[in-house]
Amino acid sequence: MKTMLLVLAMLAGAPAWAQAPEWVKATVVRSEPARKLVTLDHEAIKSLPMEAMTMPFKVKDAALLAKVKAGDKVRFRVALQDGEPVVTAIEAAP
Repeated sequence: MKTMLLVLAMLAGAPAWAQAPEWVKATVVRSEPARKLVTLDHEAIKSLPMEAMTMPFKVKDAALLAKVKAGDKVRFRVALQDGEPVVTAIEAAP
C-alpha cells in the first residue's frame, strides 16, 4: 500500500511552487536600477500564488533592467528569496 501511495504521489507531479517559475506578462511602471527595483503592473503569478496587481519587486541583478523602461511590455520570472519575491529574469514581451 505504501508503495502504491508513493507511485501515485510521483505521478501527480511536483506542486506549482516546486516547478520552474513561469513567465509572467507585465508592463513596466518604473525602473530603478540603482536601487535594484522595478515596479510592474503584472498578471496573476500562479507559482507564488499572487493576484494580478501593480507592485515593486527587488531585482536579482540591476543589469536585468538595462533594456527595460517605463511603458515597456515585458515578461518576467520571479522566485521567492528569503520569503520575498525577486525578479530573476525580465525581457521584452514576444
